[in-house]
Amino acid sequence: MSKVTMQDIADALGISRVTVWKVFNNHSGVSATLRENILNKAKELGYKSSLSTASTEEEKTVSLIVSRPDSSTFWTNIIHRIAQELSYHNINLMYTYMPSTYTEGFTMPSILTSGIIQGAIILNVYDTKLIHLINDLELPKVFLDTVPQIGLRALHGDLILLEGHVSLYQITQFVLAHGLTQLGFIGDIHYARTNLDRYEGFCQCMKDHHLEINDKFCLTHRIGIFSYYQELCSFLDSLPILPQAFICVSDFIAHFLQRYFTEHSDRIPNGILVTGYDGSKEYSNINGMITTAHVKTGLLGRRLSMQIMYRMQHTDAPYELTYINPEIIYRDSILY
Repeated sequence: MSKVTMQDIADALGISRVTVWKVFNNHSGVSATLRENILNKAKELGYKSSLSTASTEEEKTVSLIVSRPDSSTFWTNIIHRIAQELSYHNINLMYTYMPSTYTEGFTMPSILTSGIIQGAIILNVYDTKLIHLINDLELPKVFLDTVPQIGLRALHGDLILLEGHVSLYQITQFVLAHGLTQLGFIGDIHYARTNLDRYEGFCQCMKDHHLEINDKFCLTHRIGIFSYYQELCSFLDSLPILPQAFICVSDFIAHFLQRYFTEHSDRIPNGILVTGYDGSKEYSNINGMITTAHVKTGLLGRRLSMQIMYRMQHTDAPYELTYINPEIIYRDSILY
């Protein structure tokens, strides 16, 4: 049987050979969907790229260090794309589960210190002590987000952050343009660096428009990850009057707000404007309704994969801090 070529892949998909060449040489100009189709077709036909062969002479394994990976489709979509992308480069992905919070006597899984793995991607781990333990591992590492209590330059690895300061500034400005000036903010700013960035963007926008922030309308203290709705309800119940709009740190929170207002519609006779962040489709009660910052989780998973491959190949290179800009989707919807 003759060797499969790039032209064979191109002919099978009805595209140009140049497009296929761009994918296997990591050039821009090819959509994520088409790129995935090309890679899948290549795998189906048994194509072996010289680039892949040269870079995978010995098998490698990357650990995905993750807490609660199935807590949201946001995380599972990212993880699926990481596994898919690494498999194209003959790199194994191994799950290493972390607890949500550190407890006395916890020890790191031996798989992380045994020399079996060559790199690690850290997702959805937001406990300061656990981050410190992971940070001390002598492995090439890529973090997606971190906790505010650890300085950005203190991490022994690359850090990828979803941009939040400018995004929330623009979202807040959009709300103010509607003539709404009494705004509240909801989100645990101690939980994640990205949460803090979003809050600071909200605050900066209010300041630049010479508007005072009413702290009574803001819920920014630590919130239990398993008691969010209960604490949110208690906060809202404690407010004798509500603001005109709530800027939420995530769609996760925004969907809880919508649930609360559905159960307490008498509190918003004229409706209320709510915004989010993530652009997740899993919350059907707000999907397609609110202004949000849409994160392309598939591309984010690919970006994390590319970064850990780079870090494993260039262990002595300076650590990198990368911001990923979401797409802001503006909507005028009012919740009732």
